[in-house]
Amino acid sequence: MQENIIPHNFSVDLEQLKAIKNHNAFLIWFTGLSGSGKSTIANALNQSLLEKKVHTCILDGDSVRKGLNNDLTFSPDDRRENIRRIGEVANLMITHAGLVVLGAFISPYERDRSRIKEIVGEDKFVEVYVSTPIEVCEKQDVKGLYKKARAGEIKDFTGIDAPYEVPLTPAIEIDATKHSIKEAASLVLTYIESKLNNNG
Repeated sequence: MQENIIPHNFSVDLEQLKAIKNHNAFLIWFTGLSGSGKSTIANALNQSLLEKKVHTCILDGDSVRKGLNNDLTFSPDDRRENIRRIGEVANLMITHAGLVVLGAFISPYERDRSRIKEIVGEDKFVEVYVSTPIEVCEKQDVKGLYKKARAGEIKDFTGIDAPYEVPLTPAIEIDATKHSIKEAASLVLTYIESKLNNNG
């Protein structure tokens, strides 16, 4: 079947989108345990980017699982497929809309995060590891997921009965216990500013 799939050659390309939007397009990938602060930091960064008139889109685990990927479980195979689909969506947003995409996902496996990098391109991938310790994540777990996981009500929960593989070479590592949300977002913004505005 794949031999019959021939992508259309659209006339509007990424260089034209860059010129209109006045910034580069790429993916900022926040990874870390549930409750580590990924989505909260991404949200604060998004606000800062909005103030700079940067065109963005946030993708986060719950919103994607509720819609696009509501057919998937939390088994290792389905987790892999969940991340693959998100990578493909992010790539479309980058290449066809010229957006800076902020992805906030546990994404516990190194091979899956590497796959995301392959999909969007290494030059368009910024990995942010939110390394908040699990005991802190549990304390600030407003959804009560850790409690359910420890009671056996949720299976394959990352950090409890499913592994989290620490990123090998993240662009940025942030422990949310050592920085306020505003400070954490500022650290990421400082890192990506040259990437936003260069001509590459």
